[in-house]
Parts: sequence; C-alpha cells; structure tokens
Amino acid sequence: MLEKLLRKKSISKIMADAEKGYGDHEPSLSKTLGVRDLTAFGIAAIIGAGIFSTIGKASADGGPAVIFLFIFTALACSFAAFAYAEFASMVPVSGSAYTYSYVAFGELVAWIIGWSLIMEYAIGNITVAISWSDYFTGLLTSIRIPALNISNGIHLPDWMTMDYLSAFNGHKHAEALLNAGKSFSNLDDATRMANNAWITAPKIGNFHLVADLPALFIIIFITWLVYRGMKESRNASNAMVIVKLAVILLVLSVGIFYVDTENWNPFAPNGVSGVLKGVSAVFFAYIGFDAISTTAEECKNPQRDLPRAMMWAIIICTVLYVAIALVLTGMVNYSLLAVGDPLAFVFDQVNLKAISGIIAVSAVFAMASVLLVFQMGQPRIWMSMSRDGLLPKSFSKIHPKYKTPSFATIVVGFVVAVPSLFMNLTIVTDLCSIGTLFAFVLVCTGVLVLQDKPDIKRGKFKIPYANAKYIIPVFFAAILVVAFTKYKTESNNFLYNTDKVYNPTSFVTSLDALELKSVQNQIIERQSRINIIERNPDAEAFLNNIDAKAYQKFIDESTVSPQKKYNSGWSLFMHKIPMWIFLILCVVICYYSIVKNLSLIPVLGLLSCLYMMCELGISNWIGFGIWLLIGLVVYFMYGYKHSKLNAIS
Repeated sequence: MLEKLLRKKSISKIMADAEKGYGDHEPSLSKTLGVRDLTAFGIAAIIGAGIFSTIGKASADGGPAVIFLFIFTALACSFAAFAYAEFASMVPVSGSAYTYSYVAFGELVAWIIGWSLIMEYAIGNITVAISWSDYFTGLLTSIRIPALNISNGIHLPDWMTMDYLSAFNGHKHAEALLNAGKSFSNLDDATRMANNAWITAPKIGNFHLVADLPALFIIIFITWLVYRGMKESRNASNAMVIVKLAVILLVLSVGIFYVDTENWNPFAPNGVSGVLKGVSAVFFAYIGFDAISTTAEECKNPQRDLPRAMMWAIIICTVLYVAIALVLTGMVNYSLLAVGDPLAFVFDQVNLKAISGIIAVSAVFAMASVLLVFQMGQPRIWMSMSRDGLLPKSFSKIHPKYKTPSFATIVVGFVVAVPSLFMNLTIVTDLCSIGTLFAFVLVCTGVLVLQDKPDIKRGKFKIPYANAKYIIPVFFAAILVVAFTKYKTESNNFLYNTDKVYNPTSFVTSLDALELKSVQNQIIERQSRINIIERNPDAEAFLNNIDAKAYQKFIDESTVSPQKKYNSGWSLFMHKIPMWIFLILCVVICYYSIVKNLSLIPVLGLLSCLYMMCELGISNWIGFGIWLLIGLVVYFMYGYKHSKLNAIS
C-alpha cells in the first residue's frame, strides 16, 4: 500500500498530458510572457493586503525594527523562489507546488500540498476580503455629498462591518478591563468598536447577528466575475502595478515630510520577541510570488525568465515594504498601527484627509485585483487535482459558454465567503501563512530529493551549487555558542521549561472579582507609599506602566493563585513544541548535509521556512494539523481509489 501512496508522475507523462490538454490549461496557450511581464505579475500578486493592511499589525508588535523581519522573510522567500524556479524549469507546466510534489515525493504528498494550497489561496482570500472591507468602510465614512444631505460620511453599523469572533472576543476583553478599573474612554479603539458591535447587534434568541457584510459582498462579486470568465490580461496586470506603485510612491514622497524620528526611539520597543511576533503578518505580505510559477506554460523562456522575475519581484517589494514600514512608524507611534487600514490611518492622523481618501480608493481596487487573481488560482488547483482523479470530475467541469471551471469556482466562493463572516484577520493570516510555508518547505525538500537523481531530466535553470556540509554545521555551532553565552538565561529557561509570568493584560483579565480586588488593594498599598490615593485603580494600566523587575516583584508578592500568575508545566511546554520540532529537524538536516552533500540554497530555504513556521505558535499548528487530517480523510475516501495512477497500476 505504501508503494501506491507514493506513486509518482514522471516528467515526461506530465509534459505529454499538458500537450493533450489534461493539465491546468488548454493546449492552445500562447507563450507571450517575458521577464518584465512576469515581474509585474509577481508585484501585482504580492502588493495587496500585505502592504495595505497586515503591515500595520506587524509594525505595532515589533516597532520600527520590523524592517529586519521584512529583510529576513525576503531572504527566506528568495531561497524558496530558487527551488520553485528549478522545478518550473524541469516541469514547465502549471500546477505549481502540487505538480512538483507529484514528481518528487509521490501522490500522497502531492495531495497534502494541494490541500495546503487551498489554505493559501482560499484562506488568503478571506484575509484580503476582510482588509478590503476595512478600507471600503473607511472610504464610505469620508464621502461628502451635500446635495444628498451626506455631510459627515456614510457610517455602517459596527455589527455589519466586523466578524463574529472579533466582536465576541472584544466584548469579553472590554468587560474584563472595565471590571479591572479601566474607564470606557481609555479602551483602545478596536476594543471599543468590537464591544459596540456585540452590544448593538440584532439578536435571534441569544445569538448576536454580527457579520462582515462588505467582505461577503466583495467575495460574491469577485466569484461572479471569475465565473463569467473575466481574466486579468497582461496589459491590465501591468496597468494595475503602475497604479499600486504610484500610490506607494505617493505615500513615501508625502509621508517622509511628516516623519518624526522620535517615533523611532526605541527602535525595537518589544525586543526580538516583539519583532518575531509579526512573522505571520510579514510573511503574508510576500505570499503571491509563487503564483508566478503557475504561468510557466505561458512564458517565452521559463527556464531563464521565471527565476529572474521571482527575484526582481521579491527585491522590489522588499525595498517598498521596508520604506513603508519606516515611514509608518515615523509618522505615528508604532503602538497606534494595529488597524486594518494603516496607510490611510497615518495620513488621517496628520490631517491629510485628501491623501487618506486617495489611498483608501486605491486600496479598494488594488486588493480587489489581488482577490481576483487568487480567486482564479484556487479553482485551477482543484481542476488540476480533479484531472488527476484525486477530486470528483465536477471540479474539472468547464462551463460551455464562459470556458471556466464553473463548479470549482462556485465551491471556492462558498469556502471563502462563509468563514469570512466569523473568522478574524489574525486567525486567517496565521493559517494562510503556515499552509504556504509548508508548501515552501516541501518544494525546497523536493529539490534536495531530486538533486542526485540521474534519471530526472533537467531544465536550463539549476540552483547554483554550494556544498552545505561546509557551512550548515558551522552555522549551527555558532548559533549554539551565542545561545549559551549571550542568551544563556533565555536558553536555560527554554530547556528547563522555567515558569514564565503572564503579561499584565492576560493576568488582569483572567482574575475573578475577589482576586481583582486583592490586586487593586495591593496597588493602592504601593501607591500610598508615594502619597497617591486612588480608590479604584486601573490595574491593567498600572501593571503595564511599571518596569519588568517591578512587575515580577509585584506578581511574586501577589496572593493570587500561582496558576493565574505563572505559565508553567504542560501549558507552557506545549507552546515550545514547534521549536523543539524545528531543533530536531535541524539536527537531521545537518546530518544529511554532511552525508549527502546537499545544496546550500534549498537547505537555507528549508531551514528559514521551518523556523518561520515555528514562530506561528502551537494553536496554528493544531489548526493546520486538523486541516491536514480532514484532507487525508477526503483522500482515502475518494482520491486513493479514483486516482488515474491507480488505474494504471
């Protein structure tokens, strides 16, 4: 059975099928794309929700130092891009990582990759739709039409512009902070809005009708366009890139005059952990460059142009991301940037309403175009899997009039639309990122698996070879030395699973009424020593404003139960499981680098993508694991039996 699970498609078979029209495209596709067109396509796919939305959350977590995370992520994506390019050179047909895995690992792994790509494209589109909604609702509030008696904008109810989870969690968070002595006016804007959405939402029994209706609307509209066969042509793609770049250059050229360098101090306010907290948001900003590989059949010279286009797209977007991050964190304090529309927000803060409006309008169209590209990509992956027999034939059904995968497009519409009503931006960004990183890991591993296979027909492009055994072991040794010298305390805490104190907000919001009163009395006692009298102190604000040593001492002296003060035992260790997996795999990779003389670039791509997966947290690993288990159930119930390779064997 294992042999059947790992049955592979040969490159010659894939190429023959593509010529007959069994691949993702019809055989009449014309090879019209050059390196400029491919680079523009990559920029069009990359510059979307990442630069218009998720960059704000990453900057709020890491401060100005988030630029280092952008640079690190760009390097990781560059290593993965080389691996994609080598596969595209060997197998110049569409299907991307799914097709490549069928060649390198076999059917089961190809299925897992295809299932993961659903997470990249479909869940990624949920993120784009939510971000689009933020900009669209912001745009509505800026509309002024005196003739129609609209003088203060159009304001949709909060419950109509927010997902269910954000409203529910925001309401609970607000209640906990209010009970802890914080006034409603001192709650942050996002918490106030979420609380208001929950309170004012219509109810059916005890169920609150909270739904992001603008996000639902744009998904339905884009799905309808894709169903009707609307395609973004090469010229339209190039024009859209020009519009996006023009807006970004406008932001940079105007925003630089409003930069206050005091906002860059401290440069890394939350340290390395704060910077790394933005991994999913920053990596999400680069998702899209791999979409270039799906155009391999339409390239004039894929072996030469695909690698160049991927590199140029990543380099250009990295420069833009770093510049935008510096301007955003320079115009306003980093802590204010955790909003859905950071570019428009910062200009609103400096009273440049006209610029804010231009950005909002541009973002609405820019993100809609990204939504269109990926909403078209997902049905193609399903269509490719269906033609291999791994999904029902309905998924490869072509509409007789519109010439589109009609059934697959409708299903994708439902898959994206329904979760957008109740999932928040952070959840979908993390899930999308971990699914994509997993695909990158397998593509990099696939190149290493095939590097010494003499029966594999090579393309014109091959990753420059450098023997990893001379670099990777030395690199790991240097990391260990630094970890147990400069960061000895942190390393020992990790190894010995030392108890970790909860942060002030988590601590305060976990307390019941009696415990909270005890903490407030403790605060009153401390304040009385310096002649401050406050009967109902804001516990969360007080604890957030004292330094780390004072906070640790306060927690140690508190009479609250240790379980609420310290994260310890299994509840602490479980969050370290991804990092332990990474460390074990590092040892394995180091061993094979020495024994098998592995190529350095794909090894670096494998390690950097694995590391970013580990930074996404155990909850995302669990969610991704559940998603993969569902996929395996579907495969064994249908794909295994109906695979076309099963008929051959």
